[in-house]
Amino acid sequence: MTQPAVPAATHYSAPINFQSWLQAHAHQLQPPVGNQQIWANADLICTVVGGPNERTDFHDDPFEEYFHQFKGNASLLIADRGKYERIVLREGDIFLLPAHVRHSPQRPEAGSLCTVIERRRPPGDIDAFEWYCAHCATRVTRAEVQLQSIVTDLPRAYEAFYNAPDEQRRCPSCGQLHPGRDWRAWHQTLALHFPQVAV
Repeated sequence: MTQPAVPAATHYSAPINFQSWLQAHAHQLQPPVGNQQIWANADLICTVVGGPNERTDFHDDPFEEYFHQFKGNASLLIADRGKYERIVLREGDIFLLPAHVRHSPQRPEAGSLCTVIERRRPPGDIDAFEWYCAHCATRVTRAEVQLQSIVTDLPRAYEAFYNAPDEQRRCPSCGQLHPGRDWRAWHQTLALHFPQVAV
């Protein structure tokens, strides 16, 4: 029996069957970020994020973020004042992240799924993506973005960092070079120098 088509999710659309939506968008919930927005042009940015992902960036969000880890497990790696912490999100957990906490969602489990809800950014409220040294936890660089699309703006910010000259990826404190696109190397180094937050 043929399943009915999943309607496009528009602002104030009819109710959506979430399981059908997940099945229709499963191919988009893939690395490196794997996020897909449910409703377009709404005041709330409601996305579903799938694992595994491949991230070393830390997001500076001007507003709170709500997480519901509804399938599998994940964590938020936090960078704060020269150290790292990890907030574990187990299946079924919900979590409210305060504004401006530098966080890097880590989703090592294939097939894991999380709903993330954020506020739409008015003009002038700036997001930033930051990269930190895995040796000493010093900030290497910061890219500020007037966020328009959470689905398309993130990959552009990543590519700009990955393609930057080596000197723009060098730690200003210890001189180590951030490996850029090689996220595995960054996490391996992190595990050596900060074993308490290793995945």
